[in-house]
Amino acid sequence: MKNADKQIAAMTGAGLNLIAQALSIYDRDLRLAVCNHRFQEMFGLPRALVTPGARFDDTIRYITEMGEYGEVGDVETFVQSKVAQALAFEPHYVERTRSNGRMISIEGAPLPEGGWVTVYTDITRTKRVEQLLRARSEELSEQVIAHTEELSATNRELAATITRLEETQRQLTGIEARTRLTTEMMPAHIAHVDEDGYYTYTNRRLSSVFPGRPSELLGVHISNALGVSAFGKIEPHLLKAYKGDSPVFEFTEDHDSRRIRVAFTPDEQGGVYILSMDVTEETQARVALQQARRRELAAQMTSGLAHDFSNLLTIILGMQGKLDKMDLPDDAGELVQGTLSAAKRGGRLLDRIAHMTGSRTLRPQAVKPGTLLNELKILASPALPRGLGLSVLDHTPDQALLLDPGQLQDALLNLILNARDACGASGQITVSAHAVGTTWLELSVTDTGPGFSPEALKKAMNPFFTTKGSEGSGLGLSMVYDMVKLAGGSMRIANTVSGGAVTLRLPYRPAPDARGGMALLVEDSEELRATFREMLMDLGYTVIEAVSVDEACALTADLPGLALVLSDIRLEGEATGVDLTDRLDGSGLPCILMTSLPPSDPLHKAALTRGPLLQKPFTTHQLSALIKPEATA
Repeated sequence: MKNADKQIAAMTGAGLNLIAQALSIYDRDLRLAVCNHRFQEMFGLPRALVTPGARFDDTIRYITEMGEYGEVGDVETFVQSKVAQALAFEPHYVERTRSNGRMISIEGAPLPEGGWVTVYTDITRTKRVEQLLRARSEELSEQVIAHTEELSATNRELAATITRLEETQRQLTGIEARTRLTTEMMPAHIAHVDEDGYYTYTNRRLSSVFPGRPSELLGVHISNALGVSAFGKIEPHLLKAYKGDSPVFEFTEDHDSRRIRVAFTPDEQGGVYILSMDVTEETQARVALQQARRRELAAQMTSGLAHDFSNLLTIILGMQGKLDKMDLPDDAGELVQGTLSAAKRGGRLLDRIAHMTGSRTLRPQAVKPGTLLNELKILASPALPRGLGLSVLDHTPDQALLLDPGQLQDALLNLILNARDACGASGQITVSAHAVGTTWLELSVTDTGPGFSPEALKKAMNPFFTTKGSEGSGLGLSMVYDMVKLAGGSMRIANTVSGGAVTLRLPYRPAPDARGGMALLVEDSEELRATFREMLMDLGYTVIEAVSVDEACALTADLPGLALVLSDIRLEGEATGVDLTDRLDGSGLPCILMTSLPPSDPLHKAALTRGPLLQKPFTTHQLSALIKPEATA
């Protein structure tokens, strides 16, 4: 809220407390929005019933039980009748005698956004004047005149008060409407719970952060709204907020394994304000960027050592080659051959180090996981002994996802071969795949071998760690881990009751719709636009064009039938293609970026975290691979 709005709200509250009438405003859900002190004093209400969010039926029940309406036989039936009248609210003016003998008038008016404002006026004195006028009009003409003048003055004051109340109502309604509109537009859930954990405010966005949860939460306890599992994860932080802390934390919810960030802020009345948002994609991008930085650091550390080591191996190979040509004893020849073999193995190890720390990038394509898994079984089966079975269980949707089929297939083959080595001549290897909501694609490789040792569970993903002695390089699992992290995913190794298990989680990114339609081409070079336009048309798309991010956003807003966006990173104006993907985030519109920037450029790296990226120049076949599922072999 701006300072000006805060001042207006404070001035409005002070003004309401100065008027002689009692005032209350209830929203369309029969919850108290605002009242003044006179409302509490007139009916003797406890603090809980004059706190925003208090229930209308609780207030009616309280004053009924306190005798406000005299003798009432069935309190609950009476309360429900009052609630029914409130739900079918109509403008009204009534006068009634209270149980204490005083007379009040009650005037109610509906609000544009639902709910109503009610003004309660003590008219005891006015009624006495009226009775006096009727009983002693002839005897007390002078007194009648005086009281009449007093009544006229009172009426004028009342009219002025009503005018001020109408203006206050208008201002309060406007402030409430602007505040609600602002909060409901935010991509986060904003709410408030009282000291007992019941919602008193919500911007109705909980279901966008916690899938499957309700949006209408007023009066609902936070544990019921979130469910047992999610509430169990946030309850310790909520208790800290009730004690005055302002914790900010993240956790993974169980429904779709989405990453949620939550901030709690206590208020002065004992309640807590809540801000929660879905940071799954941010987390995936952060993981991918961290892994890219680790690889760059590893490349810097190993490149110099690898260069020097390569020179030493070259010298050793040269010297041993000369020795091999000499007339040496048989035992010396065996030593020469052993040295040559060890040096060549060192060379192969250097190649693998270069591959691990070199400039590897993911090249995602539109791939159906089922197709990839079928081909994986065909590729892996010949490398397994007869007594070792291989099962592939595919539970993924029949939908094309953006995956790097080459690197993913290499990673799974690596895991299958590791499982083969663990099982020996007999046993069973199982590869299974399924979707975790719409957040992750999970792939597991399990075996019936001896499982991972305690040391392996801690170090298996470290480069150069191996349990195979001289037969292993220690780079297999670390390269699988590297691929998964570059994609923004995670990798877990564990033991099961029957052996070892390695589980990969990759971001679940559906490929663009392959049925053609209308495509938006965003490119500021006229010559390149002509080339890319022809490519898109060859793939069955009709094409509209833009040269800047602002122009592209305007077109996406005006053309709801768009099926695809193909955009360069560098565009006319200050905004980039990366900015365009951020603006389209949440729209469901597939966006493919293209660039001629080198991989070391910050914009190139940022684009890799947003989705598919094509390096210029590229062919129609390469563009098609990102859109249409193809064989992965």
